[in-house]
Amino acid sequence: MLINEVSKVTNLTKKAIEYYSEKGLIFPSPLENGYREFSGNDVERLKKISVLRKLGISTNDIKTVLNDKEGYTLQKLSVRKELNVRREQVKKEILDELSSGKSYSEISDELKAIEDNKTITEKILEFFPGYYGRFICLYFARFLNEPITTKEKKSAYDKIISFLDNAPTFTLPENLQNYLMEGTKHIGTEQITGIIENTKKAVEKPDDFLTANKEILERYLEIKQSDEYKNSPAFQIQSLLKEFISTSGYYDIFIPALKKLSSSYAKYYKQLEMANEKLLAEYSNIAQFEN
Repeated sequence: MLINEVSKVTNLTKKAIEYYSEKGLIFPSPLENGYREFSGNDVERLKKISVLRKLGISTNDIKTVLNDKEGYTLQKLSVRKELNVRREQVKKEILDELSSGKSYSEISDELKAIEDNKTITEKILEFFPGYYGRFICLYFARFLNEPITTKEKKSAYDKIISFLDNAPTFTLPENLQNYLMEGTKHIGTEQITGIIENTKKAVEKPDDFLTANKEILERYLEIKQSDEYKNSPAFQIQSLLKEFISTSGYYDIFIPALKKLSSSYAKYYKQLEMANEKLLAEYSNIAQFEN
């Protein structure tokens, strides 16, 4: 298929098709007469490229998406898009404040907080694999909105960045990685946000949570204690993750630094500790709320 026909089929301009070819997103074959022949695979890739470009995805990210058979890249892009939407909303509010007379110096601190938020969340997203990276990224993003105005906060920020850059990478064996991907691929950003919000409500009102979910919690505990679960891939993943978190410095470096960086997280963490005490008092063997 020549470029004129490809243009009609994909509804893309010849210039766009040539650009995607130059970027290495499609691979037309040169013919002896100087023309190029586009394969059916090229056409299908161009249709996908068209959709992804309309979603605002860069050509560099599109290349990764097209080469990612598992679809994890799209999941990460969805998280990034969600966080970008939140940041743009904050920027809109800041613009309103600026137009209402707020000083440029105050605005500058708020904008720097947005940039710092992005830096940390991007690193968290890459630090943990698959679903865990998406969940933990969105979980902590809501606490990373305070300007760094003291030496203590600046030191805490530097410790977090150093931890995320230098701590050992959490990796799973291929069979467990495939299991995790298959079991969580249907869980989108909106669902993760819902889980996080429900956890927040449970932490803020643990007594209500325990009363309303007594049967569910008992069933959950029963499953967790069963031999079937202890022999499952899910248990293996949880065990490896628990070991990684306990030895990587997550609790010794990351969490303490985050409490110093974010007063809202420090407050939430206290609520979390109290909620866990009540949960463990009620069910001594049950898992705690997430940190």
